[in-house]
Amino acid sequence: MKNTCLLIVGLVLKELLALLRDKSSRFILIGPPIAQLLVFGYAATYDLNDISVAIYNEDRGAASRELVSHIAGSPNIDVLYTIEKESDISALIDNREVLLVLHLDSEFSAQIAKGESASIQLLLDGRNSNTALIAQNYISEIILQLNRQWSKDKHSKNLLAIMEARAWYNENLNSRWFIVTGIIGLLTLVVTLIVTALSVAREREQGTFDQLLVTPVHPLFILIGKAIPGLLIGLLEGVVIITLAVLWFDIPLRGSLVALYLGLFLFLLSAVGVGLMISAVCVTQQQAILGAFLFLVPAVILSGFATPISNMPDAVQYLTWLDPLRYFLIIIRSVFMEGGGLALLWPQYWPMLLIALLSLTTAGWLFKHRMY
Repeated sequence: MKNTCLLIVGLVLKELLALLRDKSSRFILIGPPIAQLLVFGYAATYDLNDISVAIYNEDRGAASRELVSHIAGSPNIDVLYTIEKESDISALIDNREVLLVLHLDSEFSAQIAKGESASIQLLLDGRNSNTALIAQNYISEIILQLNRQWSKDKHSKNLLAIMEARAWYNENLNSRWFIVTGIIGLLTLVVTLIVTALSVAREREQGTFDQLLVTPVHPLFILIGKAIPGLLIGLLEGVVIITLAVLWFDIPLRGSLVALYLGLFLFLLSAVGVGLMISAVCVTQQQAILGAFLFLVPAVILSGFATPISNMPDAVQYLTWLDPLRYFLIIIRSVFMEGGGLALLWPQYWPMLLIALLSLTTAGWLFKHRMY
């Protein structure tokens, strides 16, 4: 028994020493956790510090000016636009320039002055239901404070300002619509990235990759041969998940299927490129899996899957430009909830195409130069 314990202790010490003596292993133990902690600490937050608001004020009375000044003075709200006509509302919400629009009709101040109830219309971007609810609560708190003040001045026990909220694209603010559409992109990325990340590393571990390189086959064709299986598996996975989202979870698919599947193809192409880069650098399958997850976790956090990108610090927002999942989530949520088409989603297509070209080119260069 004693000898067995000593043997186990010896093996543990041997493994620990081998791990700590290896420079790359020490970096993996220290570097990525610190980097991910910094990314999570700044990017993953449900607080809204800069809510983009547009004001459509048809009334120029004292009460409306007081309400607008309270909203503008809130530390969590950034009033970006003053709307002069109703037709401007749609473009601001569609293009995600504002999170909500506050509409005051021409009789608002007059009704408050008489001690009568006056309505306030709040139009919310419902594509991110969690963010919309938080923003609605912020505005509700401001209106509640003013109601107390006005009711005290008018000696009234009734609420003078009544907020009527309406969410666009997700009328009931059903969080499942937002979460499930995000999971489509997340699961597709996980499967595609792991399949492609293991492709070259598996052959290196088995010793067959060197044999492949000395054949007359051009590295470009090797790259294509490694990329196609990942594309096919990712496409099949995406089709299955999209079908389940529509048929099982009853999420409305309002937009163009062509726009959706073009976005899926470009997203998969960029994911395959990143996976092949990881696979070309890694020597073993274990390293490839670790490399894939080191990319996956920050990619999910920076994509806006759960928390809004607009609430992240500027430096972190720049990092999101390198994340293909960011663009695909916009595409899939736009097609599902917004009815988006090719023309509307073009600004999301070309960044994924650029990421795909750069990552695939880099992976091809690594194959050609036999990076070990």
